[in-house]
Amino acid sequence: MLSRLPGLGPRSARRAVLNLLRQPEARMLPLARQMERTAQSVKTCSQCGNLDTVDPCNLCTEPMRDHSTVCVVETVGDLWALERASVHRGVYQVLGGTLSALAGCGPDDLNTRSLLERIEAGGVKEVILALGATVEGATTAHWLQEKLSAYAVTISRVGHGVPMGGALDGLDDGTLAAALMARRSLG
Repeated sequence: MLSRLPGLGPRSARRAVLNLLRQPEARMLPLARQMERTAQSVKTCSQCGNLDTVDPCNLCTEPMRDHSTVCVVETVGDLWALERASVHRGVYQVLGGTLSALAGCGPDDLNTRSLLERIEAGGVKEVILALGATVEGATTAHWLQEKLSAYAVTISRVGHGVPMGGALDGLDDGTLAAALMARRSLG
């Protein structure tokens, strides 16, 4: 089961399980209880798609955030990477994927409804497309740019620092900061 997790192959998973089994009462059982508590308490934010113990999440309800700037990311991991780098003080929109015919992910599979509702409600001035520099990321950014062009919002995309084929959650904080600071308008 552990070997199905990203970053853990069969050998790494086997080592982790053996380590847990050495002291099941001290390691495995507390981990199992904590995982159960986490599974029961973590929710998906109805506004942005982040994971938190409250809905709406703490980022969406934080009064010091700039609610006029929405940063669109592919995954919660990308959101957390940007938060770790402390470069975005606005709010987020987690799409939950990118457009991919091969993976069977179309526009209806992306979490865009709440983004459009926020824009239509007013107050959003800029949408930053912080999607990975992949073919799917570029396709999704182009699709979103077309969809959002009907609204009176500035649409920008992260700039320098994100390599082609790179994923946001795999980049260091400096690269993420440079990418967000060098964003450019798409229309």
